[in-house]
Amino acid sequence: MIEKKRFTASDLRKVDAHVLRQEDYDEIPELTKEDFARGVWHRGGKPARNPRGRPTSKTRKQPVSLRLDPDIVAHFRRTGRGWQSRINAVLRKAAKLTGQRQKKA
Repeated sequence: MIEKKRFTASDLRKVDAHVLRQEDYDEIPELTKEDFARGVWHRGGKPARNPRGRPTSKTRKQPVSLRLDPDIVAHFRRTGRGWQSRINAVLRKAAKLTGQRQKKA
C-alpha cells in the first residue's frame, strides 16, 4: 500500500529557507494589456461589475405596490413577457405623459 507522505517541520524549513533569485523570475512571462483586459476586478471578494443581468439604467423605475382588479392583471399577463411595461405604457398614455420618463431636476 502506498503511504501518503506528510509534510514535516523540516520540509517547511527548507521551503522557507529557499531564496528566490532573478533567474527564477525570468521564467514568468510578462503580463500584457490583453491579460489585464481579460481580468475582472474584485472588491470584497465579489466582482466589481456584474456581467450578468440587465444593465443598470440612469433613470430607474420606482417599485410600487398597487392593487388591480384580477381581470386587468390576467389580461396583461396573457400578453406574455413585458406585461408590467405594457401597464406602464397604458398608464403613461392615460396620464397624457409623452416620451420617456422625465428626469428629476
